[in-house]
Amino acid sequence: MSEHVDRSEPEAVAAQAGAAVTPADAADAARLVAFGLQPKLQPARDQEYQDLLRRYREEAPFARLADAVAAGLGLVVLEVSPRAGMAVTAAEDSVFAVRMGDYARRTSADSADRFLHGLAHLAVAAMAFPRPEDLADDGYIGRVTVNGVDAFVRQACRRLEERAEAVGEITDPATDAPGLEAAWRIWARRSATGATKDARRLAGSTTGIVGKAAVFLTDSGFLQRTGDENGGTYRTTARYQLQVRDMAGTAAMAELLELGVVPVTDGTPTLLPAEESDDLDLVADAGLPFHST
Repeated sequence: MSEHVDRSEPEAVAAQAGAAVTPADAADAARLVAFGLQPKLQPARDQEYQDLLRRYREEAPFARLADAVAAGLGLVVLEVSPRAGMAVTAAEDSVFAVRMGDYARRTSADSADRFLHGLAHLAVAAMAFPRPEDLADDGYIGRVTVNGVDAFVRQACRRLEERAEAVGEITDPATDAPGLEAAWRIWARRSATGATKDARRLAGSTTGIVGKAAVFLTDSGFLQRTGDENGGTYRTTARYQLQVRDMAGTAAMAELLELGVVPVTDGTPTLLPAEESDDLDLVADAGLPFHST
């Protein structure tokens, strides 16, 4: 009669870790990363994706292999879960990295617009998750509108202008100067919608810039469009929460929120009164989810 061996949990884990990794395992790990690079794909709608996510959670060697594949592609794994799938973001040296300069150049040849596009993305993130607890709550869903984001930035512009005047700073610096102090002046004097015969907003208007940011974030699986009101209404996804959570410690995010221009969370353009704050030298090229050049 054979004796039943009750293997302890540490021994079982060690045995599993020692199992040989096969080419099929490597292919599956790469397949999981490939799923992660399709941000609009929902795990609940793909059985293979669900099976690979389960392997990642239950098999430590497979999880390490998938992490290694992602790292080799210059990707940072933010979370692997049924709600977010394999959520990854590109490291600065990754071939998948999107840079603010490239993004802006596809829209306009005006170098000053680079700051406006970065500010638009930063404002969307700040409006979507205005409080630390919003980022910490996995069940929280942020809502923004194009017109609401534009109103948010213009309110921030007014606060910065008031402070600049209070300390006697110049009110019209060069438009290509770096940082928020230049960006708010450009934004404030740019038309909100532009003027076309058929009432369409111009791409170079501030709502046009915010609209492009919203479309980019939607195509990237960070936002979902929910309606056409207020220039377009959107809700956040789990991936966007993870992205903003990863970037929340940057000076850009913190300093914009410190302006005290706090939007209501239903995405409407109504703003609360701003409060006083200091130290607003925002770093140049600060825009989510981009890397600086």
